Amino acid sequence: MSATATTPTPTTPVDERIVSTSRITRLLRRPELGALLGAVVIYAMFAFFDTTGVFATITGTARWTDVASTVGIVAVPVALLMIAGEFDLSSGVMIGSSGLLCGVLTTEYGWSMWPAIAVTFAFAAVVGLINGWLVMLTGLPSFIVTLAMFFSLRGINLGMTKSITDTVRVAGVDRVDGFESARKIFASEFWHPYDYKIAVVWWIGITIVATFVLTKTRFGNWIYAVGGDKNAARNTGVPVRRTKITLFVTTQLAAALVGIISLPAALDAGRPGRGRGVHLHHRRGRRRLPADRRLRLRARCQHRCGDHRHGLHRHRLR
Repeated sequence: MSATATTPTPTTPVDERIVSTSRITRLLRRPELGALLGAVVIYAMFAFFDTTGVFATITGTARWTDVASTVGIVAVPVALLMIAGEFDLSSGVMIGSSGLLCGVLTTEYGWSMWPAIAVTFAFAAVVGLINGWLVMLTGLPSFIVTLAMFFSLRGINLGMTKSITDTVRVAGVDRVDGFESARKIFASEFWHPYDYKIAVVWWIGITIVATFVLTKTRFGNWIYAVGGDKNAARNTGVPVRRTKITLFVTTQLAAALVGIISLPAALDAGRPGRGRGVHLHHRRGRRRLPADRRLRLRARCQHRCGDHRHGLHRHRLR
């Protein structure tokens, strides 16, 4: 008897792009899931270690979102710029520059609020255009170019403010024509009595628009392409230079928006150092302590060390 050998029939490989997957599998493959889980863990940690019991309440959320919104408004376009393979260090200083420019135009030159806001946004767009143009023209890393712009804006803030106002701050913006209408749009509050800042709405709106642009538009595909391989993107017809310069301009406009939001909210317009710590918190400014706390610290030093002016350790009570 002879055994007949059976030949296995070849199987056709299935294209993984047309394989149906479950909704849970597609959800787990989303890159946003990791960021969401990280945010949930951080929120739970702060809520657990909060000794006041206010952090997780509606009132506490209104307080910390006030700070998070101003950072988030700048972080969203910076994230798009980082996806495209670049970075902008100068956008943090633009917050202070935009507030000072708007304040000087309104208080020193008699402009009303809305024309000054328009000129401020135009100034931010020009700075972003310069950053993007220099990066694309010279081929230098964007970190170096924007770091130079960072120090340039800091010097301009201090020098111009000192030369025009003879001080390092601008005051009196709340008496300018158009201030109240600008406050309603950029610095108002809602949901009484919790008093959420309107900056939270700006933050959410910008995030939604950026998500739509990144995932549903051709420009979003260009961002991914130039961030992956700009030479390959250029060979396939992607306008690499226009895409990156547009992102630099958008980043500076977002920083100017935060400066305008901070301007009506502060009433004293701002100081040249405002916004320096937005990116990476590279420089943290010292905050002046309240007068009653300074007096208590001064009395404590005198009690422990005698006259603090002649002690071994001199205390700068700020």
